[in-house]
Amino acid sequence: MARNDPEKDFLDSLAEAEAEEYAVVDEEIGATEAEVDALRAERNEMRDKWLRALADAENSRKRAEKDRKEAEQYGGAKLSRDMLPVYDNLKRALEAATEEQRQAFGPLLEGVELTMRDLLNTFAKYGITRISPQIGDAFDPQLHQAMFEAALPGTKAGDIIQVSTEGFMLHDRLLRPAQVGVSSMPKS
Repeated sequence: MARNDPEKDFLDSLAEAEAEEYAVVDEEIGATEAEVDALRAERNEMRDKWLRALADAENSRKRAEKDRKEAEQYGGAKLSRDMLPVYDNLKRALEAATEEQRQAFGPLLEGVELTMRDLLNTFAKYGITRISPQIGDAFDPQLHQAMFEAALPGTKAGDIIQVSTEGFMLHDRLLRPAQVGVSSMPKS
């Protein structure tokens, strides 16, 4: 027969109560830890989104700065291209003047020369440079446009044999290639 021990029963009931209390506390701690873990995950997700948004904003700023610089450098390309025939016409006028015309119309031709010089100075101010190939230079398809080919004795294939018009660069971009004639002399 089992003996009833009041002290043991009390300790057993106390242990049971403590166990239930610990179970409730463990449950609360588990719920709190789960909530903390969920908040950490949400924080990490928000942080990741914030870092991506920050990177996107920085990339947009850099792209806008690049676009602004490019517009500043190359925004006048159309106007520059439209001014090239003015240069060509002034150059042709000066080249066509004979010595007799220079004596008779000296001040007029001097005005044309000054206008040409002023135009070239303005070109230089805005980064426009001439491509002035010389006869005998090698043909460069990046800078020159071949207008014709001809077999010319004393030259080798790919040599420039005539310059029709000068080309122009706007900073590092080609505005207009120099128009040239190229030797097609076959190799001997």
